[in-house]
Amino acid sequence: MDKVVASAALAVADIPDGASLAVGGFGLCGIPSVLIDALLVAGISGLETVSNNCGVDDWGLGLLLRAGRIRRTTGSYVGENKEFERQFLAGELEVELVAQGTLAERRAVAGMLQRHHEQLADRPHHLGHRQHRGDLQQPLAEVIA
Repeated sequence: MDKVVASAALAVADIPDGASLAVGGFGLCGIPSVLIDALLVAGISGLETVSNNCGVDDWGLGLLLRAGRIRRTTGSYVGENKEFERQFLAGELEVELVAQGTLAERRAVAGMLQRHHEQLADRPHHLGHRQHRGDLQQPLAEVIA
């Protein structure tokens, strides 16, 4: 299966409002900045993010936060994001703070589950197995949160 797409806009085209997203990086570095920009342009809102943190006011997830696109976030570091602080104190942003090690373990387990489900999806006779029916499409971020 070819997973390469022609543009960031196409990469986020199927992400609906209210989606749960696991976002890599550490707020300022290693983040998918081009995809974050594409989400912003696409107007997707009500997002639930799982990430180390929400960046700063003018970078990373901070851009989506400032635009009011993130409804809930799970992370291990609040950082220096003034808009994050404002939204949280105003009750506009739901926040779950998780220790860094716990967040890393949740992501590791979710990754293992995702690979397991992808392997099962490659075997048509497994798709109907009652233990796996219905949860093959469970978003990675929901498993983490």
